[in-house]
Amino acid sequence: MIQVKKAASACFLLFLIVSTVLPFFSFQGYSMLTHTTSHLAAQGAPHAWVMKLVFICLGSMAVFVTYATRIRYHQLFGVLFGFSLIMTAFFPHAPMEAGLPVNVVQDKVHSVFAGGTGFSFTVLAVGHAFMSRGNQRTAGVVLAIAATLIPLLMIAFPSWMGLLQRMMFICAFGWLFFYMEPPKQYKF
Repeated sequence: MIQVKKAASACFLLFLIVSTVLPFFSFQGYSMLTHTTSHLAAQGAPHAWVMKLVFICLGSMAVFVTYATRIRYHQLFGVLFGFSLIMTAFFPHAPMEAGLPVNVVQDKVHSVFAGGTGFSFTVLAVGHAFMSRGNQRTAGVVLAIAATLIPLLMIAFPSWMGLLQRMMFICAFGWLFFYMEPPKQYKF
């Protein structure tokens, strides 16, 4: 389990670095406040492969961490969460720059997997809250509420979408990789 925690820490750090530094090398006009990490990996975006690797890394670690809980519920929704995030790397967002060719199918599939990522994480957090006690229950409830409210705030305040999404990722992966303790009574 210590090796998984070290790998999770490395993936989390990689996300923080790439999502902060890559915008300076992405398309002209990219703003960390307005544009999401999916925009860094968008069709035709410079160095999109770097953000795609981060999605694959984070998604894979989510699968490993939740599978290691030995709780079927966490394993099921953790795998769905991780798999959906991985698939966003293979089906990128539409280009952010005008004039670039658009693969509409990839963009639509990206939206499905991005939605699946958020939905499965929310269900994971809700289930964890119901199964846990004390601070673990509180954390599950807070994360489920945040995972529901932040996307709504992104719609209401699109000029803050990038910052809000990064906050959501930091909270979600911070909890999943460093704070979540599986309730022992549900292990098989």
